[in-house]
Amino acid sequence: MTTQLGLPETILACLFDLDGVVTKTAVVHAAAWKETFDAFLRERDGDGFRPFTDADYGEYVDGRPRADGVRTFLASRGIELPEGGPDDPPDAQTVNGLGNRKNDLLLKKIRTDGVEAYDGTLRYLAAVRAAGLRTAIVSSSANTVDVLRSIDAEHLFDTRIDGVVARERGLPGKPRPDTFLAAARDLGVEPSRAAVFEDALAGMDAGRSGHFGYVVGVDRVGQTDALYAHGADRVVRDLAELGSGR
Repeated sequence: MTTQLGLPETILACLFDLDGVVTKTAVVHAAAWKETFDAFLRERDGDGFRPFTDADYGEYVDGRPRADGVRTFLASRGIELPEGGPDDPPDAQTVNGLGNRKNDLLLKKIRTDGVEAYDGTLRYLAAVRAAGLRTAIVSSSANTVDVLRSIDAEHLFDTRIDGVVARERGLPGKPRPDTFLAAARDLGVEPSRAAVFEDALAGMDAGRSGHFGYVVGVDRVGQTDALYAHGADRVVRDLAELGSGR
């Protein structure tokens, strides 16, 4: 049955990223990050500041836990800020403050525009579960539950490892493989019997370093070569392709 899903016969479980794989929220995240970082850089450097770009998002932020994304991007510009704490207000000039500013913007955008799922992914998830494979959602987002409920998809996953669970368990985020490894453990399968589905380069790195049985890159933004370079076994534009024999 797994071969009809475009997967090796050895695969028993599928581990899905959320933003950009299940839901069309990656672009919303990118917009919120740009608004946050551009405002910070403009205040710091004046009107001649160098803006945050799509390339910055893909290289330094996409797929990482919120504070890691802030820290990694600022380091790329030679900027250091105090860490602060998770409860820092959005106007605090700290790593956590900037991250919370971004999250406030994200939630406003989601409340205004709503959340949309990728139909191809929902159909693929239904086929995966009909074939008897176990499923997990693995996301750095602390808003995973709310997003899944908004698209009525919470029931499609047997376990959840997100930003909230990772903090509770002390799991480092992507590009480290720990969150995916935790999902495989929760499902009772070895990493070699699990497939990872990711759109972020950091997620590809996590899939490769965790020695998972199959790593599928989902290319929504034209980065097929980079997804392969970071460890994808196969890259598709939509998960519906995996069940179509294409």
